[in-house]
Amino acid sequence: MRLGVLDVGSNTVHLQVVDTHPGARPNPTFNYKEELRLTEYLQNDNTISAEGIGALEATLRRAIKEAESVNVEELLPFATSALRESANGESIIQTLNKDLEIDLQVLSGEDEARITFLAARRWFGWSSGRLLVVDIGGGSLEIAVGADEAPEVAVSLPLGAGRLTKNHLVGDPYSDKSIRNLRDHIEDQLESILPSLVHHQDTDRAIATSKTLRTLARLGGDWFDGNGKSIKFDHIRKICTRLSEMTLQERTKLPGVSANRARQIVAGAFVTESVMRNLDLRELEICPWALREGVVLKWMDWTEK
Repeated sequence: MRLGVLDVGSNTVHLQVVDTHPGARPNPTFNYKEELRLTEYLQNDNTISAEGIGALEATLRRAIKEAESVNVEELLPFATSALRESANGESIIQTLNKDLEIDLQVLSGEDEARITFLAARRWFGWSSGRLLVVDIGGGSLEIAVGADEAPEVAVSLPLGAGRLTKNHLVGDPYSDKSIRNLRDHIEDQLESILPSLVHHQDTDRAIATSKTLRTLARLGGDWFDGNGKSIKFDHIRKICTRLSEMTLQERTKLPGVSANRARQIVAGAFVTESVMRNLDLRELEICPWALREGVVLKWMDWTEK
């Protein structure tokens, strides 16, 4: 079966097409992605502007056309924090579903954490033991902990790299004051969930998903003695300092860092450092699978019932 996973995120609209069948791993066959940066269309009243709605609908039309061109049999569209938290998100989704004849669903932050955890569990297998999974998106941070396929703890915070950059960082390079404000904000937010993550002390492996964390792992490999497959705590501290001292143009020239990623990688690094420090994590292993793969796995599990 050919499935198209249409991910409407805070930064991008990403279509990932996979071939799969019950009991099989999702085999990626086609990708289509556009940088939309929905959060930049947020107005003071927390609504997405008419311009943003128009841009989103046009982008989705192109993605749907691409899905049709590669004979997708089932389209699985979902939206995350940008539409979830905007004041007019529900009405936007109703309009899009009617006009585009799709079934765009909004995932809660907890759903994101749970589905991403499922993807990591299937990737690493049962022998990996108790997992702690960290995912940093454009709008939110998700953390999940557990020993089974469904986590015992699944939390989400508005600590996405794009959101933090827009709300806290100014200057080029970013000013010391804005960096301090960013770090204080991250610490305040994390403090609210730390009591629910007491189980992390017994985890066997700490896992990282998402493009932000993969990029940071690559930088650790390029700049230090890392292998690009994990993020070490002593590396992320140095990465934070080095990235925050660079201009946007300098960050854009880093291997694997797009212009959009260059704007928000600093915030992503500081979130990673804070999570690892507060949870006493020495290392995060990179998982190639994340939310989109989890959506496929969950849908296939449902079709088997």
